[in-house]
Amino acid sequence: MRMVFRWFGEGNDTVTLEQIKQIPGVEGIVWALHDVPAGEEWPMDKIIEVKEKAEACSLNIEVVESVNVHEDIKLGLSTRDHYIENYKRTIEKLAQAGVKVICYNFMPVFDWIRTDLHKELEDGSTALFYEKNKIENINPEELVNEINKDSALTMPGWEPERLEYLTNLFKAYKDVDEEQLWNNLEYFLEKIIPIAEQHGIKMAIHPDDPPWSVFGLPRIITSQENLRRFLGLNESDSNCLTLCSGSLGANLQNNVPDMIREFSDRIAFAHIRNVRVYENGNFIETSHRAKDGSIDICEVVKAYHEMGFEGYCRPDHGRHLWGESCRPGYGLYDRALGIMYLWGIWDSLVKSRKESQSYDEFAIKS
Repeated sequence: MRMVFRWFGEGNDTVTLEQIKQIPGVEGIVWALHDVPAGEEWPMDKIIEVKEKAEACSLNIEVVESVNVHEDIKLGLSTRDHYIENYKRTIEKLAQAGVKVICYNFMPVFDWIRTDLHKELEDGSTALFYEKNKIENINPEELVNEINKDSALTMPGWEPERLEYLTNLFKAYKDVDEEQLWNNLEYFLEKIIPIAEQHGIKMAIHPDDPPWSVFGLPRIITSQENLRRFLGLNESDSNCLTLCSGSLGANLQNNVPDMIREFSDRIAFAHIRNVRVYENGNFIETSHRAKDGSIDICEVVKAYHEMGFEGYCRPDHGRHLWGESCRPGYGLYDRALGIMYLWGIWDSLVKSRKESQSYDEFAIKS
């Protein structure tokens, strides 16, 4: 397991590279060029700038999250090939800089969605919260109005200047159902996976968060069955998964350890975090500790260990602790604590295996 830590760049993150390198076992950053709009080719000079800053702190840049997919590709419009060509050139440049994994998603319009950025937990910490009824009981027109009124709804990647396009996007997706979205995803994979193979890049799709339809928009990377279907679209070893326990685990019917055991050879990137799911469908992000949420994180790490996982891993989101002012979900303290919890589980499993092997060797000799 190769531990990495998400960093949003100087001026966009309260966490510094110097702080990240002090977290035990962290060998690299998970990064992106957040100022480059979806669909545009990434400039090589900006890629090299990140690489040099990271390497000055003895950190690698081998995982990118995300190279966002333009909406025209998801919609299957005639303009998609232009944006796919830009995506290919970005893959080539990232490979030249030493990148090994590119995380991306295929969620229409919105990335992950939450309704509260600072919901208080019992211990006084706060975390990202999802109120299911608030999302289910609002139609697209109401949504646009709510966001324009400075709504508390959290729509990552949708800055105020982009909201004017929401209405048109909802109209564009009106005739796009799940099957059409699958077709558009397969087309995208057919174009980019050969380039990824050529340059030694693993393209690792991220599950939908939450793993169900929102605002009437189709979502397809949501379950074990759908992950199986996705991997079957293109059998290349470069067509991989970012398996996020928190995203998939928001649906209690998803058995994350089973997914790890089934898809381990195609998991390039592991996001490990916990959520507490309530009976009414609401959920809140918690500490990584297994007892604090609905996901047995011990069993998740055990599954990775059993399968000999050697890919990249990050603690994903965290709570907001000790008055820390930070990007919602991305504070230093709880993610660092999460890493130490994950290493504690992992090291205990390594030690247990070594002791078992020593005992077996002793028994054979006896």
